[in-house]
Amino acid sequence: MGGLLFGYDTAVISGAEKSIQAFLIDSQGLSSFLHGITVSSALIGCIIGGVFSGFVSSTFGRKNALIIAGVLFLLSALGSGNPEFLFFEKGEPSMGLLWMFNFYRIIGGIGVGLASAVCPMYIGEIAPANIRGRLVSLNQFAIIFGMLVVYFVNWGIAEGQTIEWINTIGWRRMFTSEAIPASIFVVLMFFMPETPRYLALQHKDDKALSILSKINGLEKAQEILSEIKATVESSKTKGKLFAYGKVVIIVGILLSVFQQFVGINVALYYAPRIFESMGAAKDASMLQTIIMGLVNVVFTVVAITTVDKWGRKPLLITGSIGMAVGMIAISILAFQNIIGISTLVFIIVYTASFMMSWGPICWVLISEIFPNKIRSQAVAIAVAAQWAANFFISSTYPPMMEFSSGGTYLFYGVMSILSAIFVWKMVPETKGKTLEEMEGIWRKK
Repeated sequence: MGGLLFGYDTAVISGAEKSIQAFLIDSQGLSSFLHGITVSSALIGCIIGGVFSGFVSSTFGRKNALIIAGVLFLLSALGSGNPEFLFFEKGEPSMGLLWMFNFYRIIGGIGVGLASAVCPMYIGEIAPANIRGRLVSLNQFAIIFGMLVVYFVNWGIAEGQTIEWINTIGWRRMFTSEAIPASIFVVLMFFMPETPRYLALQHKDDKALSILSKINGLEKAQEILSEIKATVESSKTKGKLFAYGKVVIIVGILLSVFQQFVGINVALYYAPRIFESMGAAKDASMLQTIIMGLVNVVFTVVAITTVDKWGRKPLLITGSIGMAVGMIAISILAFQNIIGISTLVFIIVYTASFMMSWGPICWVLISEIFPNKIRSQAVAIAVAAQWAANFFISSTYPPMMEFSSGGTYLFYGVMSILSAIFVWKMVPETKGKTLEEMEGIWRKK
């Protein structure tokens, strides 16, 4: 549910964007710059949520951090759909109302930033080592599925309605619809256990052992708890982010940065516009976007079924090579001004390669490579870096395209090659290892 809300909240703006432009931007004669800020304001919240996720999850626990995220999703859904609440007259656009709308979107973004860090951390800390990769990958599947759900919800709300109705009422319902999954998430989280790793950090060994026993059986649980306690009680690691050296932090940050610098969010956010610029009509571009959505789901399932068999590194390197082939081919076609079915094929090659590798596997590694004592802080830094990289790549895409479309895609292709070299040289294989064994990996390094 946390992953689904992550996808839902980031994609809900796609159906409402033009109505927001008509109601809050064009009606007041405001600039396209303000329109751009309004569309992407949730990303500012994502960075804030990512930065503070370590503090929240280590102070209040992983479970409570997710409850807080759920409440923020709920407030954002209700507020974005009715930004006039208490302070403004309904249906009367103003600068104050525009900032209030952005305020509610940023609140939702903070929820996304928290969920994006804490959901993989929670799953990673509670899952047995032999299926941890699959379970964390399911979170990525839920993100993609949440995006797919909201596309259909937005389409269902707008279907058969006039533009005037959508611009006055429809967009509000799109945002408010998120209140349903957000409410379910908050309620269900109260019935979830805290993670045994966090409980051990709080010296609540009995509770930790109880949860570990339900998952692993009593004998295995006692063994795991002993390993957890050994890492928790290591005096060298207490309160020191760089206790295991700087390399582990750098690897976490670079995993996040490369996941964005290969250009995936450009392909997701701007897909209809990319296809239109290639000569597709509006309806055809939307159909091609749906085809991409289905490819995303299918190849994320490929990652889920193979991550614990093949390992993390082989999938990441294979995906990087596939992305490089796709993007460099698109770049060559763009330089030659060739637009057609071949472009669509290579975009699908690129997105399929990402979804079977960097999409889910990056989150798997971020949830598991950091030793217990520094995990919440280190994950927060990695996730904040990811959202900052997302914001940078998404905002630089339009001016880069104006300068050179072929050069833009070539840049993402080069980043894909560099990502393969980075994984080959710097990222350790974590398949089948317990979270406690990560400490040994970084101690050796």
